Amino acid sequence: MNQHKFIITQYNPKYAEQTVDMWRDSKEQAIGQKEIHSFENHVYFLNHILSELFQINLALIDEKVVGMIAYNEREISQLYIHINYQGIGIGQTLLDKVKEQSSGRLTLYTFEVNEIAQRFYEKNGFKIIGRGHENEENLPDIQFEWISK
Repeated sequence: MNQHKFIITQYNPKYAEQTVDMWRDSKEQAIGQKEIHSFENHVYFLNHILSELFQINLALIDEKVVGMIAYNEREISQLYIHINYQGIGIGQTLLDKVKEQSSGRLTLYTFEVNEIAQRFYEKNGFKIIGRGHENEENLPDIQFEWISK
């Protein structure tokens, strides 16, 4: 699988539809339930809310969106990888870049049902600091924190 050469780039609204498609598929697979927001609302959220509050980086293979991360120096808001491109280092590369730019401490939430994500974060030095955060999906979640050595 490692012949896939991906590039990391700043988010550009020309990738909005692709990004939202990938995000919805990845999230649905991870939590086993359909996205509650319409596609149009999701695109609006990405372009006008998320991108105002966070830096967004995309991973691209041949102009195809295969991953996204939304973050600031203290928090990771979103990290989703295309369902056909998981396990080849895209999430790792995105996370490592964010760690480098962080304040030395990052927090994030992940759904309790998403065991793959939990293993990924634990492998990357994140520790559980809380449980049961409120979210729109009404699913139990876990708050993780990473502190640089």
